[in-house]
Amino acid sequence: LYEAVCKTCHATGLAGAPKTGDKSLWAPRIAQGKAALYEHAIKGYTGKSGAMPAKGGRTDLSDELIQAGVDYLIAQVK
Repeated sequence: LYEAVCKTCHATGLAGAPKTGDKSLWAPRIAQGKAALYEHAIKGYTGKSGAMPAKGGRTDLSDELIQAGVDYLIAQVK
C-alpha cells in the first residue's frame, strides 16, 4: 500500500503531507490519536499545512487497508 499509494505524497511532502519518518512533522498529528488519523485518512482532511484526499485518492481501498497504511507511517517515526 505504501509503495503504491501513500509514497506519492508522503515521500516528498507533496500537498503538505508529512514526510515519512519526519518525527517533527508527525508528532503533532500522532498526538491527536489514531482515531483522528484514521478518520482523516479515510474521509479526507484539509488542514493549515495541506490536504489529505479521502483514502489517498483511492476510494476503492478498504478502510482496514487505509488504517494499516496509517499504522505503517506511524511506525516509521517510532
